[in-house]
Amino acid sequence: MKLLDAPKNIPLNIINYTGGRGVDSKLRQLGLCPGRVVKILRYAPLGGPVMIEVGGRSVAIGRGIAAKIKVEKI
Repeated sequence: MKLLDAPKNIPLNIINYTGGRGVDSKLRQLGLCPGRVVKILRYAPLGGPVMIEVGGRSVAIGRGIAAKIKVEKI
């Protein structure tokens, strides 16, 4: 499933993501790489960003990027 479609407060494992070098670079800077465990904290209203927890810290990513990340429930 896509990260954008995943339920909140459930541990998720990142499988992979699609996109060019810019997307790859940005996600790696944020610590979002295949094999990492993330958890969605909240979806901002009105199409705002998705707040996730990765590596013990909170990170906000846009919905467009969240739609490119494939995850699975642990």
